[in-house]
Amino acid sequence: QVQLVESGGGLVQAGGSLTLSCAASGRGFSLYVMGWFRQAPGKEREFVASIRQNSGLTSYTDSLKGRFTISRDNAQNTASLQMNSLKPEDTAVYYCAAGLLIAIEARRFDYWGQGTQVTVSS
Repeated sequence: QVQLVESGGGLVQAGGSLTLSCAASGRGFSLYVMGWFRQAPGKEREFVASIRQNSGLTSYTDSLKGRFTISRDNAQNTASLQMNSLKPEDTAVYYCAAGLLIAIEARRFDYWGQGTQVTVSS
């Protein structure tokens, strides 16, 4: 089992950057695909990015490619999401997730953090 805690959210002006971190505790971090999702008010939770266990292969939702970068450090049991050129529409609660399957559907991830709020002002 894995416990996930996100940090790094906050208020930023449009065009700015933020880096979100996800700290994992428990066993077997390197066994899990790590993902980031986000949920804006009144909207469904949507896939942002994922990174595979050891190969470092990444996937992104098309609209975010080039602005967001996911990474992981298996030695530190952490995953990160670097977000650049932020826009007001990026405002959402961002969640870190862990799962055993390569997927973009939230239901395929087994463990979730509590979320961290990102607010981008115009």
